Amino acid sequence: MSVIAVVGAQWGDEGKGRVVDYLAADADLVIRYQGGNNAGHTVINRHGHFKLHLIPSGICYPRTRNLLGNGVVINPPALVDELDALADAGIGSENLFISDRAHLVMPYHPLLDQLEERERGAAKLGTTSRGIGPAYVDKVARRGIRIIDLMDASVFEARLSSALDRVGRMVSGYFRAGGPDDPLADAIAEATDRDAIRDAYLAAGERLRRHVVDGRQLVERSMARGDRILLEGQLGTMRDLDWGVYPYVTSSSPIAGGASVGAGLPAVAIDRVLGIAKAYSTAVGAGPLPTELTDAVGERLRERGAEYGASTGRARRCGWYDAVTVRYSAQLAGYSAIALTKLDVLDGFAEIPICVGYRDPDSGRELDTIPASDELFARLEPVYEQRSGWQTDTTACRSWDALPPAARAYVERLEELAGVPISHVSVGPEREQMIVR
Repeated sequence: MSVIAVVGAQWGDEGKGRVVDYLAADADLVIRYQGGNNAGHTVINRHGHFKLHLIPSGICYPRTRNLLGNGVVINPPALVDELDALADAGIGSENLFISDRAHLVMPYHPLLDQLEERERGAAKLGTTSRGIGPAYVDKVARRGIRIIDLMDASVFEARLSSALDRVGRMVSGYFRAGGPDDPLADAIAEATDRDAIRDAYLAAGERLRRHVVDGRQLVERSMARGDRILLEGQLGTMRDLDWGVYPYVTSSSPIAGGASVGAGLPAVAIDRVLGIAKAYSTAVGAGPLPTELTDAVGERLRERGAEYGASTGRARRCGWYDAVTVRYSAQLAGYSAIALTKLDVLDGFAEIPICVGYRDPDSGRELDTIPASDELFARLEPVYEQRSGWQTDTTACRSWDALPPAARAYVERLEELAGVPISHVSVGPEREQMIVR
């Protein structure tokens, strides 16, 4: 048996789906262990080009089972839409399973997400407004609705009724929202329509019923057989609820420590952790990004890398590689190795800076780790080390030795700074463009 956790080493959008798709061809089970449909994974293989929002990235391989683990929050109608889109592309879903303990994203969760952002005013977090945070809030507050509840109409209706009563009091009370002139008036009416929600969710539940299983039992049996298991997270370390740049974080734990809980297996069963890092930095949403480039260079990275969210289409903020964040992530997660993606995006640059530390302009102090204070982190300036670019196309390279010397030197320097070997280097989105060292 081997259990590999695939973890984002930066702010998310590192190319985890691309790497999981590559590894899933040899896996028996792929488990998505946290997050919701607020961020997606782009997968390109012989079947086509897919943007997966909830479904694990091993879905294209019929012999590979895929589990939405108990740590995921699931929007049932959105999941049905995703399954229908895959079916239209000729991809079946017989190999998809859903943990009966996973929580639901309800229509009032995106509404609460929007109202919370409106309440924050200038201090907005830049959420996707998909309701993921409020769904996790309900889970932690012990009032969430789970997949198992959706399988029993009477249980679901009772819990929906209780939830909507509470949401109504929150909307009209704390948020003072819902008047005829409120721009969210229509959204409020739709998100609190008891009958419409009941009908839509129960219908989606019937569509999903055949996929629902005892997730822990499925995982236990898979481990007993000695299966090869992949654990797939969403977002990255810098968005981790505990270890990311709080409060600009997600509402779950994308790092390897969260994989055990969200997948339903012992932590000691994970025998390899593969960190995924992009050859530069990107982020979606608000919050500090020390190496962000707001000039033509940043735009060039964005266009060359097609840096737009798979789920939202939002343009990603782009900047140079931040070695401090990746080393911080490696220390937290205990990476066995790192897979470096999108090296080819840097092909045309004569010089490529690497952030090797930070400087506080107020005190002149230098830091080599991520501070707890988001206020301090926001004012830090990157300390750069300049590297020579290779200024030649790498997309046709299929081996380590085929890469230009300057490209190899860049990867080796990133490896040195991370303190972890870089085992895979991607020079394009196709499966054959993954170089294994």
